[in-house]
Amino acid sequence: MMSFDMAQPSVIDYLKQLQQQGVSHVEIDDEAREILREFYRRGAASPKARKSTPSSAPAPSAPAPSASVTPPTETKISINGHSAAEKIDSLKEQCLTWVPTKALGTLRDKMVFSTGNPEADLMLIGEAPGYHEEKKQEPFVGPAGEKLNQIVKAMGLSRDEIYISNVCKFRPATKNQTMGSRKPSPDEMAANLPFLRAEIDVVKPKVIIALGGTAIEGLLEESKPVSQLRNAWHQFQGIPLRVTYHPSYLLRQSEGTSEKRMVWEDMLAAMEKLGLPVSEKQRRYFLPKE
Repeated sequence: MMSFDMAQPSVIDYLKQLQQQGVSHVEIDDEAREILREFYRRGAASPKARKSTPSSAPAPSAPAPSASVTPPTETKISINGHSAAEKIDSLKEQCLTWVPTKALGTLRDKMVFSTGNPEADLMLIGEAPGYHEEKKQEPFVGPAGEKLNQIVKAMGLSRDEIYISNVCKFRPATKNQTMGSRKPSPDEMAANLPFLRAEIDVVKPKVIIALGGTAIEGLLEESKPVSQLRNAWHQFQGIPLRVTYHPSYLLRQSEGTSEKRMVWEDMLAAMEKLGLPVSEKQRRYFLPKE
């Protein structure tokens, strides 16, 4: 394989030349695909790239040029629309053809973006869609989604009153994949993170809750376990952020209530931060019986 330093100018110049000629799709082999991935990895790792949105670049993809040419995809996010709902819809549309995501070649094609109220005070963020989420194209469905619904209901809220999203908008791919899932890689989360940041700019939640260790890695770049990060307030884009366990973690536990109580204490803290009413009955949920 040619070196990265040799390949970078020639590939970029060639793609720019094709773009000027009106070509938006080119065939690429495994070597070229790896070079593009290296472009992204190096760009995402640089301090300048982490503070700014990537500049526009044409996206090579599998189909060869034809009479019907798709307009070049972009690598710069724009938030369009008047209402919050319209702005979220514009982000969804852009996410479908997001160049950094496509260049990785490690994510499945079906997008699972978000659900709920785009003007909510409370935003919940998970890691990535799984089988059930991909099938319904909605985050947090299936058993983990049912558990999350129970938690939200216990808070006195409904799913429609909050905003739910993931760090990664596509299900991470595996060989011969059926119902199995894997956690998204740092590269996969980094490629999707600009959309999550844009969502937060639109929704403007008063509180964010990060569900599970992978979401924490993507948002806070922390590798510490949830047990060390929960029970305290953090910040993401200037917004108070609370860390707690993923609902699937609760599903894997025994019938004991200690884990449920820890999650509930995090939710109580979020309720208090939001100024929501908390009854004495709610405060006693999952406490050991005297």
